[in-house]
Amino acid sequence: MAEQDLKTLTIQLKSGLVEVSLLPDIAPKHVERIIKLSTAGHYDNVAFHRVIDGFMAQTGDVEFGNMKSGWNKSRAGTGGSSEENLPAEFSKLPFDRGALGMARAQDPNSANSQFFIMFEDGHFLNGQYTLFGHVTKGMDFVDKITRGDQTDNGSVDDPDIMIKVTVK
Repeated sequence: MAEQDLKTLTIQLKSGLVEVSLLPDIAPKHVERIIKLSTAGHYDNVAFHRVIDGFMAQTGDVEFGNMKSGWNKSRAGTGGSSEENLPAEFSKLPFDRGALGMARAQDPNSANSQFFIMFEDGHFLNGQYTLFGHVTKGMDFVDKITRGDQTDNGSVDDPDIMIKVTVK
């Protein structure tokens, strides 16, 4: 199967399997990166290091967020992959509940490996972050991800992980 034919991301959480419909027509470079990191196993065992109730769950720090190798709570959320940062691929799609967006620094062209899943609509993010997918099954499992400390920007002391991430 050619890489461009891979359109469903699966994320195994402790509570169940989440399926995400990828949007290669909307964010081709970001979808390509997600597929590359997923098929290489880089997202396996990576923590949801920043989880804000009523907003989103952030994960994907393959450098400092792997709970089996390289976990560093104080650095989780500051790392990325060995790949170059990606240029923004903003669209008119809204950040609704279940949307997946790429996390980035202040520079719009600084997305790399980290991403977030929306618990609720967050339309204030529209046109500011690259949206690359939507949860199609298992949002009830996403809702069970351990929340972080609201007073510490959602930092999680004992975070849940993406046990296994695949693409089909």
